[in-house]
Amino acid sequence: MDDSMQISLQAKLFDFALSELVIQHRESFKPLWTVDSWVKFLIWMALNCGLSGDRDSLEVFAGALGAKLSKRMRRLFFERVLDNPSLHIIADPAEKSVFIMQSNGSSQVNYEQSSIALNQLNLIDRLVSDKKQWQELDSGLSIPWLNTESTS
Repeated sequence: MDDSMQISLQAKLFDFALSELVIQHRESFKPLWTVDSWVKFLIWMALNCGLSGDRDSLEVFAGALGAKLSKRMRRLFFERVLDNPSLHIIADPAEKSVFIMQSNGSSQVNYEQSSIALNQLNLIDRLVSDKKQWQELDSGLSIPWLNTESTS
């Protein structure tokens, strides 16, 4: 095996392991669907990497992750793919809305499926309930967060 193949496999293994770590532990940091849960997750990771919880150490950790890796981890942290109903939900509190798309290739998401999914994920109470404010997009729905205080 040449060096480039070995490096490529190591990168894929690292990506797989990190993805699984995020997915397996993201539900542990309450309250879910908040910036606080994301920050608690990052602190937990920093502590498990041997850093202290002080501000300087956390800044070193964030710098070591880099923007690209941090963005990927955050996306994994705030996304869910449900089998029943077959939906892909992106619920990052840094965004103005939660986005819902079909994950099975169907064209449009309906309101009933979306409500079921949001209820399963305990997101329904954090979002605007008036369906008139839900925006239909080409491939899904955009649902506003209830208010900024509920997502921080």
